[in-house]
Amino acid sequence: MNIKQFEYKPLAHYSYAIVSDGKMAVIDPERNPEQYYDFAKANNAEIVAVIETHPHADFVSSHLEIHKKTGATIYNSEKLGADYPHNAFDEGDTIALGNVTLKAINTPGHSPDSITIVATEGNDTALFTGDTLFIGDVGRPDLREKAGNMKAKREELAEMMYETIQNKFTDLPDDALVYPAHGAGSLCGKNLSDAASSTLGNERMGNWAFKDQTKEEFMSTILDGQPFIPHYFGFDVDTNKAGAEDLEPSIARVSFSENTTAEGIIVDTRDEATFKNGHLEGSINIQAVSENAKFETWLGSIIKPEDTFTLVIDSKENKDALLHRVAKIGYEKLLEKVITLSDENLVTTEKLDVTDFKKNPDNYTIVDIRNTSEIEQGKFFDNAIAHPLNELRETANEIPTDKPIVVHCAGGYRSAAGSSILQKKLDGVTVYDLSDDVEQFKD
Repeated sequence: MNIKQFEYKPLAHYSYAIVSDGKMAVIDPERNPEQYYDFAKANNAEIVAVIETHPHADFVSSHLEIHKKTGATIYNSEKLGADYPHNAFDEGDTIALGNVTLKAINTPGHSPDSITIVATEGNDTALFTGDTLFIGDVGRPDLREKAGNMKAKREELAEMMYETIQNKFTDLPDDALVYPAHGAGSLCGKNLSDAASSTLGNERMGNWAFKDQTKEEFMSTILDGQPFIPHYFGFDVDTNKAGAEDLEPSIARVSFSENTTAEGIIVDTRDEATFKNGHLEGSINIQAVSENAKFETWLGSIIKPEDTFTLVIDSKENKDALLHRVAKIGYEKLLEKVITLSDENLVTTEKLDVTDFKKNPDNYTIVDIRNTSEIEQGKFFDNAIAHPLNELRETANEIPTDKPIVVHCAGGYRSAAGSSILQKKLDGVTVYDLSDDVEQFKD
């Protein structure tokens, strides 16, 4: 069988195509379907199936758009309660794809409706495990208490994951290839490997979840220290359950204007140096200057699904690329307009005197905006107060304002957003961004 893995690095997302005898199936597709059409064309294949392992929380899928464009049948667990046309694909169900047989296994744990797809051809086996089995880890069990057709408490899902790992992969061969929906950097698990694939035998040997342990020990490990849940996760589960609108018409509705201004919530995507030299008052600096920057994650962690916002970009030439990035998480629905700035009515950000800060740290209130799990591993400054970035819009007013404030993260990317949030929230207080100078304070 011909398997192609597609990667979208900012969300550490893997999607797949399987081609056999001129027929193609797409598994867990991302929002933009064009790459799957291109692959089908290059392989003289017809897309006949789109399979969703579960309703994803961290990205919007193009399964419905692919169905409408190609006529491909959408397959997913009936437990999902999908609102789009689909065929049930649960334990015991199979799909014939050329010379390949695709079989479903119900593997709840990350969600109640998760499935794993077992692809076989001759003696070859490949597992498309979605967010159930990652390389080195398993999916987190705490995302479906408030979202999705089937709601389940994290303890219930942790117990389901234990039963899944104990029982659902037992009869599969060690040489079965494991292809997950995410790699390192995803918030759908906590200790994912950098590897893009593995074998089931390697996971049985090296993945903590397969170790000999009691249910209580397993549940304690999986429930402890999971990363924060971004605001947009529930929104995306519901969007994927319903099926997203076609990408291009959805982003085409967003207006664009040059050399203008805006009010309300403003997300400025420019690099921090440009932002600090001149921006609209109250803007939040979520940088999108690198193809690999975690722009989508932090946009969906800072901006809530009930918000609307304006997007500031550096030039018209980058408009489409930024709109596509916003749409990866379905936030084009919240986007009122995209603009570039004129040179009028801009404010600047004062630069920190790092030498003075080193000599007199007690003259500043230091705000650590790293994630809770990072802070638990150790502080850079003993007197820093913790306010994780994903909560900062809500907790800013708890920060003392009797001294200038210095905001830091682990490397500088997040502190640009954090310091801009505090500038907006704390009137009359000087807020500094330590930025990448934080490297000077690491042990």
